Amino acid sequence: MISRDEYVRKMQAKLEEWNAEIDTMTAKAGKVTSDIRKEYNEQIEALKVKQAAARLKLEELQQSGENVWEDLKSGIEAAWAAIGEAIKSARSRFK
Repeated sequence: MISRDEYVRKMQAKLEEWNAEIDTMTAKAGKVTSDIRKEYNEQIEALKVKQAAARLKLEELQQSGENVWEDLKSGIEAAWAAIGEAIKSARSRFK
């Protein structure tokens, strides 16, 4: 069984990975025509909102006691799944 601290480190690493992907998408958005740029920027903003929500869930987990972190884990995993799918979808559009 994974400890809370290991789980938090794993989730923080994933957030950083997503942050790098969002930065890459932002750079690509700057190189396209203005009408496409608007769509890209809207997708990027939506990703940032989901990422912020995921970060809040992670902070909640970090502040939780050892005895309740397992209960919070399902909410975090749902947030991670949502942002993962959103990034996957955006990544396919940014190619």
